[in-house]
Amino acid sequence: MISFNNNWDDILKDEFDKQYYLELREFLIKEYKSHLIYPDKYKIFEALKLTDYEDVKIVILGQDPYHGPNQAHGLAFSVSIGVPIPPSLLNIYKELERDINFRIPNHGYLVDWSKQGVLLLNTALTVRAGMANSHRGKGWEVFTDQVIRLLSLREKPMVFLLWGKNAAEKEALIDTSKHLVLKAPHPSPLSAHRGFLGCGHFSKANKFLIKNSIAPINWQL
Repeated sequence: MISFNNNWDDILKDEFDKQYYLELREFLIKEYKSHLIYPDKYKIFEALKLTDYEDVKIVILGQDPYHGPNQAHGLAFSVSIGVPIPPSLLNIYKELERDINFRIPNHGYLVDWSKQGVLLLNTALTVRAGMANSHRGKGWEVFTDQVIRLLSLREKPMVFLLWGKNAAEKEALIDTSKHLVLKAPHPSPLSAHRGFLGCGHFSKANKFLIKNSIAPINWQL
């Protein structure tokens, strides 16, 4: 039985009885037994455990977890303390520095953002070691699309930061009459220079929150 210890327990309870999820669960049991899978199975739902439904102010959508040793711990773009900052996260830091005078820290641990209401959600929540996208199309996207739909239904407005083509496709799930959607290229070194660097999403997101009488995010780590 999965427990988030917050409002997600009630909001998502029906999801875990659906056929796609039961098949995903069987797949994951086999994968964790026969391969090295990231993150640790007790950290799969860390993003939802740390950021309650009612507390979400900003959603940042990633793709799948990091697939290198000791990196993934259940939050999109974040790595555990002591792990080198990955290139995409370093570009996020560079844009924060340009946008809001952020001081780049010596770590990539983003739990403080989660605790302030930034839902760091990957579209697939698990991956085989060394094999990017290896759990794509196994059912996670159905689950995370439902999370996005449920967030979109909430009356209290929030901001969705959609970086890259895969994330941008999720705009169709979001009620843009209530919520702010900001899109840019992915912060990966392959695409960041095409418009992610210079996008100003962090200051724009905070301006939207303030306009809606919601406390802004303190991005500094």
